[in-house]
Amino acid sequence: MARMLSVWSPTWPVATWRRRNPCVAPVEVFPTPFALLTTERAVRRLYAVDAGAAALGLYPGQKATDAGALCPELVTAEADPEGDLEALQALADWCVRFSPAVAVDAPDGLILDITGVSHLWQGEAAMLDDLLARLAANGVPARGAIADTAGAAWALARYGPDRTIAPVGGQLPLLAGLPIAGLRLDETAAAQLPRLGLTRIGRLIDLPRGQLARRFGAHVMLRLDQALGQAEEALTYRRPPSPWWGRVAFAEPISVLDDLVRAAQDVAEKLCARMALEGQGARRFVFTYHRLDGAAPAQEVRLSLAGRDTKRLVKLLAPKLEAIDPGFGIEVVTLTAHEVEPLSGRQGQLEGAKNGYGAAAREETLAPLVDRLTNRLGENRVWRAEPRASHVPEQAVATRPALSVVSGTAWDPDRPRPLRLFRRPEPITVIAKLPDDPPRTFTWRGRPHRVSRAEGPERIAEEWWGRPIGEVTPMALRDYYRVEDEAGGRYWLFREGLYVDGEPMPRWWLHGLFA
Repeated sequence: MARMLSVWSPTWPVATWRRRNPCVAPVEVFPTPFALLTTERAVRRLYAVDAGAAALGLYPGQKATDAGALCPELVTAEADPEGDLEALQALADWCVRFSPAVAVDAPDGLILDITGVSHLWQGEAAMLDDLLARLAANGVPARGAIADTAGAAWALARYGPDRTIAPVGGQLPLLAGLPIAGLRLDETAAAQLPRLGLTRIGRLIDLPRGQLARRFGAHVMLRLDQALGQAEEALTYRRPPSPWWGRVAFAEPISVLDDLVRAAQDVAEKLCARMALEGQGARRFVFTYHRLDGAAPAQEVRLSLAGRDTKRLVKLLAPKLEAIDPGFGIEVVTLTAHEVEPLSGRQGQLEGAKNGYGAAAREETLAPLVDRLTNRLGENRVWRAEPRASHVPEQAVATRPALSVVSGTAWDPDRPRPLRLFRRPEPITVIAKLPDDPPRTFTWRGRPHRVSRAEGPERIAEEWWGRPIGEVTPMALRDYYRVEDEAGGRYWLFREGLYVDGEPMPRWWLHGLFA
């Protein structure tokens, strides 16, 4: 059974404004009441109010002139909705220390999927208390609730007692007494239902579903079913949710490099032990270090083959930890595994003895080397070349992971290609006996070369199916020659274009070296 945690900050825009303006924002300087203003259709209205303004009867959407008449001492500032959303997204990233799956519930809330992680806090109540206490300590008053569904948690956080925790499968009695607004209905349904006396969710549950859907639309029934867990609800998480997640917390913050390494080893041992029990391995591990100031620097470890060896992960991670700035200290370390796949045990010696060089032998020799190079140099700098079906030389090679499965295709032996193909062809000057004859001499990088042997031409045209036929011109043709100079060097040259009246003169290029 899934468990969802909803966090709601009733005064989120005010809290974020005060955090963005620390020099003038404290309540001691600007005592309540306080409100943020925005302009709607050339009318100034209240965008958000703090608790003091709300106690005086002010509310979002009210005209600023009316609010000023009711409360002359009201202090106002300009609202920043875009900045509030960015701050909410940053808060969602910060909440990764509590759950790997966090969704932004704009404009003033979050939804956390805490399925299977609450035991790390000794229970859901302790987890909820810790989250709300941290928010309050940072000047963000908030309410929270936990239930089986996001809809039920949303309703309880806003309209139920603060810090309500619905028992597993027991949110219906708690929802029955809440107002209709707790179902997140559209404005039309939310206004019409109370007029008919349907002010509570419990009254809505007792009505015939067919008549209710015909009168108010299917959206009402969908929201009700989502809250009760009878219909699925799609949530957009800030990060791809992964069930493979581990966490370690510290009684006192850590900052020394050796402690960061030991913390990584501890969290990796927990996650890898769980993966071993279920026969799984992963190709990508993300270690996140959560600082006291809310920042969460992360480092990633990639494996060429799926694995779960703690020592190997820590060995690859350790050189990267020097880039982690601990700030005032690290309080939590989390680890998330991605690209998870089944991983079975192998008997390396038997397989290697039978096949000479099997998968297990490859993992014991090449894989650690590839992993070290990849994590040190970068993912895109360690690869192998694989043929790709294309006549154009620049497009005939595809890059693949170093230890990926070989496709089995090969280059055409009747059309040899150079061992080194330049990223960009280099211009040369050529002297040829006739226009279509091979070069007799060519000059490359200021050095002349006299050709002793030549083979060609091999004509290659642009792939007409990749562009309209009318755009293919003589300049799109290439005549390639394999030549050898008097010193024994072998080169791959081509002439771009044909000798055609009215067309630009062909140009010569050096595209690669055979040896």
